[in-house]
Amino acid sequence: MHAVNPEGIAAMVTIEYRRYDPREFRALTFHDAAARFRDGADSPRAYLERCLETIAAREPVVKSFVSRNDEAARAAADASAARWKAGRPLSPIDGMPVAIKDLLETKDMPTEMGCVAYRGNFTRRDNAAVWALRQAGAVVFGKTATAELGGSHPPATTNPFDPSRTPGGSSSGSAAAVGARMVPAALGTQVGGSVIRPASYCGNVALKPTQGGINRGERQATSMSTTGVHAGSIEDMWQVAIEIANRAGGDPGRMGLFGPAAPPAAVKPERLIVLESEGWAGLDAATRTAFEALLENFRRAGVTLITRRDHPWIEAFERSIADAGRVGNLITAWENRWYQSALVENHPDGVSERAKAVVRRAETMSPDGYRALLLERAAAQQCHVAVGPLADAVILLSSPGPAPLWPGDEPGKPLVPRPTGDSVFNMPSSMLHAPALTLPLMSIGGLPAGAQLMGQQHEDARITALARWVLGGVTPVVC
Repeated sequence: MHAVNPEGIAAMVTIEYRRYDPREFRALTFHDAAARFRDGADSPRAYLERCLETIAAREPVVKSFVSRNDEAARAAADASAARWKAGRPLSPIDGMPVAIKDLLETKDMPTEMGCVAYRGNFTRRDNAAVWALRQAGAVVFGKTATAELGGSHPPATTNPFDPSRTPGGSSSGSAAAVGARMVPAALGTQVGGSVIRPASYCGNVALKPTQGGINRGERQATSMSTTGVHAGSIEDMWQVAIEIANRAGGDPGRMGLFGPAAPPAAVKPERLIVLESEGWAGLDAATRTAFEALLENFRRAGVTLITRRDHPWIEAFERSIADAGRVGNLITAWENRWYQSALVENHPDGVSERAKAVVRRAETMSPDGYRALLLERAAAQQCHVAVGPLADAVILLSSPGPAPLWPGDEPGKPLVPRPTGDSVFNMPSSMLHAPALTLPLMSIGGLPAGAQLMGQQHEDARITALARWVLGGVTPVVC
C-alpha cells in the first residue's frame, strides 16, 4: 500500500504491512499536511489525489466505499486550495477528505444504509454533521459501507490488515478506510459498539462522544445512537468533532460537545479505574495477557490503577453494568420497532433475516418492559457518576481481542450471531451516555486491538487530553 512520509510530502513510498505494530504503523494524518498549504508546499488537491491513489490500490480488496463523488471532491479541494493560498481557510480542516458512513444523508450521493429496501434512496439533503463539515471546508467525497440499518448484518468490507477478518461494524467502511490510509478521518455512528469496536479492529483513533454531543440530524430514533469520528490521529479526530459541534451543535435538547477550538494539550492521568465489565470472563488468554501487560506499562509510567477490589463504589459500578449488553440491545430494539416493523411489512424481501429477528424480538416486548430497562440504565448512570471522584477516567478494552475471522454464513446453518464482532466492551459507554475514546495500543497476533478511555458525561475534551498523553507516555504492547 502507499504511504506518505511524516512530513506529508507528495513522494509515495510502497510499504507492506504484513503484521500490525502500533509502534511503527503510520496512519494517514491531515493536520501536519495542512501546515504546508498556506505557502504552497502542498495543497488540498494534491492531498486528495494521494488519497485517491491509495483508494485505487486498496479498495478492490478492502471494499470500504459504496459510492463516491470524485468530481465534486476535486472541485471542493481546488476551492479549498484557493482559500489557503489567500490566507482565508474556513477552518483547520478546510480541504480535509472526510468519508461519511452510509447511514447519514448526503445531498450529492445516495443513502442506502446497507439495506436492499433502501436501494436507490437519494434524499438530496445533508445530515447535520455533513452540512457542518462542508461549512468548515472539508471535502466530502465518499459514502462508506455500513452493516444493514446500523445493525449486525455485515457489508462486504474487509479488515485492512487481514481480508479474511471483519473490520467490525456497523461503521465497517469508515473504520476500514481510515485503517487502510485511504482518508485521514471518517464519520461513524454508535448505538452499542459501532464506532469503538471497528476502530479497535482497524487500528484507528476514534471518539464516541457524550450522548447527543454531535447533532445526529435526521437520525433521532434511538436514545443511544451517537455520531462519532474515526481518524488516524488524536489531533484530526478532535478537530473534526469540534468543527462539527461548533456549527451544528448537539442533538435537540442536548448541550452538545464542549471543548477548545484546537485539540486539548496532553494531560497525564494520576489515577484510572480499570473496568472489567461483563466481557472480562470470556476473554481469550492472548488478549487478557496483552491488556494486563499494557496496564503494567501504565503503572511503570506512574499511573495508579484501581479496580473493583479496591473500592466498594467501583464494585457497585461493575455490578450495575454487568448486564449492559442485554439492556442496551433491548432498549434499542424497542425504539427501532415501529420503523423497522413497517420496513419489513413494506419490503419483506428487502430486509435481512438478522434484522427481521431483531424486529420479532422487539415485538414480544411491552411498554412496561421498556420502562424497566430505562430504570436499569438510569441506575447504572448514577453508579458511574458516583465513581467519578475516584479517578481521572476509566480504562477498559475496546474489543474482546483483535478482529475475528468472518468466512460468511453457511447455507442451511443458523446465522452467525455476531458477524461484525462482540460489542460487550462498548455497551457500557453507550448505556451510560458517556464519552469513550479508543487508542491503538496493542498488537495481538499481528492484528490491532485498542484500549479505551471513558469519562463522565461532557468530559470529551478531558479524555482527549488524557489520550494525547497516553499515546506518548505509555509503551504499546506487541504480543
